[in-house]
Amino acid sequence: MYKFRSMKMNAPDIRNKDNSTYNAEDDPRVTKIGRFLRKTSLDETAQVLNILKGDMSIIGPRPITTDKPLEEYDEKRRVRLTVRPGVTGYTQAYFRNTITQEEKFEYDAKYAQNVSFLLDLKVFFKTIQSVLFQKGIYNTRND
Repeated sequence: MYKFRSMKMNAPDIRNKDNSTYNAEDDPRVTKIGRFLRKTSLDETAQVLNILKGDMSIIGPRPITTDKPLEEYDEKRRVRLTVRPGVTGYTQAYFRNTITQEEKFEYDAKYAQNVSFLLDLKVFFKTIQSVLFQKGIYNTRND
């Protein structure tokens, strides 16, 4: 999948206790341009190519980035794979980085089980609101 690089080359993969990716406003791994791209959510625009290729949709759970075999996935991780990944989704629109990784998987599974045009429309407009008001960009949880 295509994505803008916002981190320095060979930056270490730092994870939170819940295995979500670490991010903070002062993350030293992020480039100056990357900081701007992330803050304005412009780092997601490269994913339009992924949509045009058919690898992603506009709305859906974020793609899973793991080498774990499918057989080792729990039910919520499997359910969320029944829909195409999206540039934005329910958890990004409503929670962004304010909930744990496991909570994100739970909400993503519920989204996958209840996907509808109306729900996607709500997610789309909530995403616009989240981006404009720059809410929940950084992980503020203490986990």
